[in-house]
Amino acid sequence: MLDKAKEGLKKALHHLDVEFSKIQMWVANPLLVEDIMVEQYGSLQPLKNMAAVAVMDPQTLSIKPWDKTVMNDIAKAITNSGKGLNPQTMADSILIKIPQVTEDRRREMTKVVKTLSEEAKISVRNVRGDIMKDIKRAEDNKEISEDERKDTEEAVQKEVSESNKSIEEKTKKKNEDVMKV
Repeated sequence: MLDKAKEGLKKALHHLDVEFSKIQMWVANPLLVEDIMVEQYGSLQPLKNMAAVAVMDPQTLSIKPWDKTVMNDIAKAITNSGKGLNPQTMADSILIKIPQVTEDRRREMTKVVKTLSEEAKISVRNVRGDIMKDIKRAEDNKEISEDERKDTEEAVQKEVSESNKSIEEKTKKKNEDVMKV
């Protein structure tokens, strides 16, 4: 059960890392757009499944769709993504110039960082709750003793506390990165 808890907590922290890596609005990074959902032939797909995304220079992303008929759909999805990106359609590709980040935009991004941090904490709490139920069920079914239950609960709580501490540290560091000029 402890291994299951560690695995769940590890997934929550990894997801936070992935989400934080997408928050680099002042540097061109394919992660900014590759998970944007684009409607293609009546179904939604992530951009990375329908185009090659490359960094042309530190401020420019290039998107080359494999099917040129979906270029306008891709541009529309990027515009509507809420990321403040303005795609420019060229002959066979889409260019995105990454705008310089203003002080107001940086403050908005710290709110996004806080929201992602809270979501990670919720994931950690959910993992803890599920494992605690499993532990209680195992005790009720006489699979473990009361002492084993207490020891396992303490070990799980220690892992949860370490995960929450890690989330706080990552959030603080990301906020510092976002506000750095």
